[in-house]
Order: sequence, then C-alpha cells, then structure tokens
Amino acid sequence: MKNIVLIGFMGTGKSCVGKLLAEKLGFSFIDTDLLVEQQVQMTIPQIFQQYGEAYFRECEKKAVKQAVMQPSTVIATGGGVPLFEENRDILQINSAVICLRAEVKTIMHRTKGRNNRPLLNSQEEKIQSLLDERKPFYAQADFLIDTDALSPLQIVNEIILYLRRMKN
Repeated sequence: MKNIVLIGFMGTGKSCVGKLLAEKLGFSFIDTDLLVEQQVQMTIPQIFQQYGEAYFRECEKKAVKQAVMQPSTVIATGGGVPLFEENRDILQINSAVICLRAEVKTIMHRTKGRNNRPLLNSQEEKIQSLLDERKPFYAQADFLIDTDALSPLQIVNEIILYLRRMKN
C-alpha cells in the first residue's frame, strides 16, 4: 500500500492528524521533524541556532528519504519540506501527498505558546509571507484540505474518503 504524506504549514495539524490516521489505517507513523531531532540529538531550535537553517534542511532531506523507504507509513513533514524539488520528487514516489491548509488566524492560535518554531515569531505578516511563498508548492499535493473548521478526526475521515475514491 502507498504511504500517505502530510504536507502543509506549521499548525495545520500534520502531526496530530498523522498519528490518528496511522492508527485508523494500521500504518506506522513518522514525523520528519522528530526524526531529525532524534538523529541530531538536538531540538530544531537548537539546530537552527547552532548550525543554521541550511544544515537543518540537509538533515530534513535525509529524514524524508529515510521515511519514504518505510512501507505503509503516514509521514508528517516539516512545513518547509515541499520547498525543495528533491523532497517533492521523493515524496511522490509510492505516496499520496495530502496538504493540510489553515488560515493565518488559525495558525497563530494553534501555535501560540510553542517555542519550537524557529521561523515563526508569531507575527501575522511573517506567517502570511511564508504561506504566500509556500503556496505554489503546497498546491502540488494530490489532495488539499482546509483544516480551520475541522477536528482532527474529521480531517482523518476526509483523507480516508479521498483514499477510497482514489482506489476505485
């Protein structure tokens, strides 16, 4: 069975939805951000601070390659993963790529109080700028879901409906 890859901006629910979806489908679950942290043995903010974004992105590419090699897996990616063509190409191999979207206000509400977002300092303009930059890459997903008014379980059910339609 194909892997399911969740892409989208931070705070759209990729990790939460990914865990639920994996459980419901009997799949494994991998969060590429957590994989990077485990491999480097540092938090993402520590990696950014000590080594910079370019180093983090290289670690992230390795984590993406490792994650897609696992069969029957739901993969939650970091928000910047689709910015790189190499990542997009790898993610589309034997995977359904699903983008979770949310409005700026929703993202701000969901990420408020989190200190693990190095590119985000809770400024609405910064979020909007990053969303605008990433929008064309997110739009390349096989399926897009607006998550603002949906619970994680509703999102999971939408994904499962999409996957069933794709099988037929």
